[in-house]
Amino acid sequence: MNSVSASFKTNPINIDQIIPVDFKTVLKLPDTHAWTSTAAFPDHSPLISTHEGVPVVDLANPEAVTLIRRACEKWGMFQVTNHGVPSKLLNQIELQTKRLFALPTNQKVLAVRSPEDCVGYGLPRISTFFSKLMWSEGFTIFGSPIHHARQLWPNHHVDFCNVMVQYQKELMGLTERILGLIFMSLGLTQEDVKCFQPKNGSKHPQALLQLNSYPVCPDPTRAMGLAPHTDSSLLTVLYQNNITGLQVFRENVGWVPVHPITGAFVVNVGDLMHIMCNGRFKSALHRALVNKTHHRVSIAYFYGPPKDVKISPSLKLIDHDHPILYRPVTWKEYLDSKAIHFNKALDLIRYDVL
Repeated sequence: MNSVSASFKTNPINIDQIIPVDFKTVLKLPDTHAWTSTAAFPDHSPLISTHEGVPVVDLANPEAVTLIRRACEKWGMFQVTNHGVPSKLLNQIELQTKRLFALPTNQKVLAVRSPEDCVGYGLPRISTFFSKLMWSEGFTIFGSPIHHARQLWPNHHVDFCNVMVQYQKELMGLTERILGLIFMSLGLTQEDVKCFQPKNGSKHPQALLQLNSYPVCPDPTRAMGLAPHTDSSLLTVLYQNNITGLQVFRENVGWVPVHPITGAFVVNVGDLMHIMCNGRFKSALHRALVNKTHHRVSIAYFYGPPKDVKISPSLKLIDHDHPILYRPVTWKEYLDSKAIHFNKALDLIRYDVL
């Protein structure tokens, strides 16, 4: 594991006991958010200047399958255009996301996540692995957000809820379409991936929607919007507004910016996909930086299998030159492990570490 993904403190923060910062009123970066003041986070390396950026795949291109495979092998990430999600809906999801985070802090905390739940308003979950706080806030949705939306807008929550539900419906279709192209690029058929279908009374594949806010920061050179991490999902599909902040890490290259493309989605390989394809497509290590002049928002859609499905390397991808690397694991089991071991969780289910 590289030093970037391993750089976290062992004295975790209890995020359930922290009152979020009122970002609008802070004129000086608090010490609680000053990352370069701790030797435990050595990497705030300069941005890599490269002519080669994250690949862009037009889903209408007849060569889309080949392009996706190359992108997954080389980057673990790509952007997609011609995806079919209406631009009107993208405008609405950005508008409603900004509407949420524009609320006063004392109003947003009315919808704060409870310690035993994963939905609602709060700090990034990965905050528990660092001694410094991140310059960001989030709101997690599973299905309809009506419970928390009523707390935020007792009489004006309908539009917010309708947009969030419609967006999740559209993203489910898009994500499954992209997932099909990825499986095809690996030479897998529907029969090979039938384990992803609901069974034994399971519902549908699971998905979470995460609204992210990266407010204007008084000292962005010493702050971190979202620390380096990989996603636990099969796939993550991200919509970002027209502000650069997302970066992906490439071995032997460094951090590369993922510049926004109007109307495009960023797709990145998650840990479960890394496991399923036996490491042929590696989950993308990524982070988010902040800036001094613009408020950045993003909307991440995390897609995973039904809760009872064990994910393991596809037998079609195992041969003499590619021995099986990972033990079977459900998404819940993997999330439980990642909640303890963070970016080391993937290594801990490798057969060669037993």
